[in-house]
Amino acid sequence: MAVALAAAAGVAAAQTPVAQDENALPWKLTATRHFVRGGADGIDLNLRWRRESSSAWVGFYEDRDFGRQARIGWDSQWRLGGDALPLSLLPSVQAASRGFWGGSLALQAGERFYVQAGIGRTNLKPYQNLNFDPNDALTAVVGWKGDDGRALGVTVVRDDRLHTGQQHVHLTGQWPLPEGRRLTLDLLRKRGQGEDGEMVRATGFTATVDFPRWFLRVAWDPKQNFGPDDVLRIGGGWRF
Repeated sequence: MAVALAAAAGVAAAQTPVAQDENALPWKLTATRHFVRGGADGIDLNLRWRRESSSAWVGFYEDRDFGRQARIGWDSQWRLGGDALPLSLLPSVQAASRGFWGGSLALQAGERFYVQAGIGRTNLKPYQNLNFDPNDALTAVVGWKGDDGRALGVTVVRDDRLHTGQQHVHLTGQWPLPEGRRLTLDLLRKRGQGEDGEMVRATGFTATVDFPRWFLRVAWDPKQNFGPDDVLRIGGGWRF
């Protein structure tokens, strides 16, 4: 499993282009089961705290093949420019057991309509994570956020360090639903050199339904980490 290429939650340079609820509860506990076709199933637990534009989290992953790994991380958004030209700096850092560390830095211009450009780097130690994008990579985002909770964005994450040509393209949308609910869809197209040297081309998705206090999520990730395994991830969580 090419875990060293996968992006940490928060290590990927650009942030997911969805609207944030400023009145959201600060804590979020997420549990996810990874059903791996051809490999060992895994379990991931993650506890995240958010205040204003900063987040911190701790997590734990385990499966029979990879073993166990604990992680911690932090990300933020720092406002640089004024109203005429809104600029923001988006840093993140993360560390995990088994000697892993990584970080990222991105620059965002605009607010309602915005663009981002960023870079992520790790020490290439084995790491298991949440979003599985190439991690030592350049990232570009174009997005829009509406006042009513709607959002739409395109994110491109491409390896620029290990010469694999691995690339993820995300089309992400968010829509409000009745009674305080929300739907988020992330369509993924990946291509690049796989573990066996062959070209990988695959399409996946993540769908999340948010309720005021809890949420459900399902994701299909074919050729996870550009390896041989297809993975179905089913999870949910609680805000408090």
